[in-house]
Amino acid sequence: MDVRRREAKITQSVKFSAGEPMKPHKQHQNLHPKASDALPLPLYLTNGLFFTMFFSVMYFLLTRWREKIRNSTPLHVVTLSELAALISLLASIIYLLGFFGIDFVQSVIYRSNEEDVWDVEEEDDEKFIIEEDSRLGASAATTLGCAVPPPSLQVVPMVPPQPTKVPVKPAPLITPQSTEEDEQIVKSVVEGKTPSYSLESKLGDCKRAASIRREALQRITGKSLEGLPLEGFDYESILGQCCEMPVGYVQIPVGVVGPLLLNGTEYTVPMATTEGCLVASTNRGCKAIYASGGAIGTLLKDGMTRAPVVRFDTAKRAAELKFFLENPLNYDTLSVVFNKSSRFGRLQSIQCAMAGKNLYIRFTCSTGDAMGMNMVSKGVQNVLDYLGNDFPDMDVIGISGNFCSDKKPAAVNWIEGRGKSVVCEAIIKEEIVKKVLKTSVASLVELNMLKNLAGSAIAGSLGGFNAHASNIVSAVFLATGQDPAQNIESSHCITMMEAVNDGKDLHISVTMPSIEVGTVGGGTQLASQSACLNLLGVKGASKELAGSNARLLATIVAGSVLAGELSLMSAIAAGQLVKSHMKYNRSSKDVTKISS
Repeated sequence: MDVRRREAKITQSVKFSAGEPMKPHKQHQNLHPKASDALPLPLYLTNGLFFTMFFSVMYFLLTRWREKIRNSTPLHVVTLSELAALISLLASIIYLLGFFGIDFVQSVIYRSNEEDVWDVEEEDDEKFIIEEDSRLGASAATTLGCAVPPPSLQVVPMVPPQPTKVPVKPAPLITPQSTEEDEQIVKSVVEGKTPSYSLESKLGDCKRAASIRREALQRITGKSLEGLPLEGFDYESILGQCCEMPVGYVQIPVGVVGPLLLNGTEYTVPMATTEGCLVASTNRGCKAIYASGGAIGTLLKDGMTRAPVVRFDTAKRAAELKFFLENPLNYDTLSVVFNKSSRFGRLQSIQCAMAGKNLYIRFTCSTGDAMGMNMVSKGVQNVLDYLGNDFPDMDVIGISGNFCSDKKPAAVNWIEGRGKSVVCEAIIKEEIVKKVLKTSVASLVELNMLKNLAGSAIAGSLGGFNAHASNIVSAVFLATGQDPAQNIESSHCITMMEAVNDGKDLHISVTMPSIEVGTVGGGTQLASQSACLNLLGVKGASKELAGSNARLLATIVAGSVLAGELSLMSAIAAGQLVKSHMKYNRSSKDVTKISS
């Protein structure tokens, strides 16, 4: 068989003489019939007639509608002439769409029926082609301007066989279970008979439930979880407080920086991160601070907030509640109602904001060593229940109306503060700036002004007047069991640098108005995170003074940010940022060998 290009299949043989010019086959001389052939006039005249009628009618109708608009006559009132014009317009549209559409569809159908494809010809067609070539003889070859080589020298193209691609469907991942009972439970979860979330309560074994859930997940998705560790974790410790439906845990390396000399005490700060160079850079900042005599941290404010939103029928009624809450004579009563929820939660202030008939009430309270979101929410609920007696028409829309504001950047946190508000400062000596930080005081001051202050202002930053405060905050949060999402407002920071002592030394400070941390509750109770808190000396609740551990942790976070800001800004000023990241943030391992 031969692979040839054919325009159309010829069903009968055609004979040619040597000197006779080749004529097209009669099959190709016949044109396909079209719908436009049935028109009484030639197509171009018919088209001209209908196009003229179409535009004339449109011009007439537009002129009439303009007159109706000027005379304030309703457009739906149609005269006889306008009705005739509309009928003519409709006929023109039907013609233009009908005949051209039919011709187009027929041309597509006819073209699809023609065999203009690459195909393998039958043996009869091949014999016909060979027979016609033999009849043409040498004259045909010379007519084409080429010589026909003898059969022994003719080259027959060989088409290599194409391999057949067979789709390979991955086999389902099945890991045999230790017991027949576990295998049956896995099958029940896969089939949807047993809810995955109920395994802990039904089995009474959190580790076993995680293992069964993990295997069911692999069979359902066909994806392997190899590499996600299961062993070596206490799943009982997270039940009902940290994570639901666990299938393993993620490993994050923990590095340490320090000693950080803060308020006369040395701290070794744990940082959980996967960003190379972060720990090394922050550690260099700690070294510079230590060599210059240490840093000083000051707690400015300590209070967690929650702001429900309530609605009234009128704005006047909402304003009456606002005046009631802000009246100093009512504060003591509201404090008693609020403080009933906890022995640590103590109401500090109430701030109101109105939007129409909606009232946003921002409660602030102390929360001891806990981060305190649940504590303040319970106190707020007590107050709302109490207010319902004097304001029965108050409709509580939500316990949180985003005036708090939690886990999102907000000006109210930047200005008023939330959680712990801390300022931390240090004076770095000139020789330390040169020898340890490899830059100059003047360069750091100028860079801070143009980058952290002016650059952030141009970017429209909200609480982001710093180099990378969130880097350090996130790393310390992960290591100590804080809520990672609260890194958003906790990273609000403004970094200030100023030349002091006749321009020789550098004064650097970080002001962070909303660091939200705790040393009890949530992830702080997990073994790894608890060990990191113990390293800092702030594990659990303080036995001497309630809330002192959480306040100290917030101060350590600010001190670590101070070290991180100092080192990164020095690297940028000295032009070492890219070089250091290439050295510490790039693996030198051969990844091809690792993958194999």
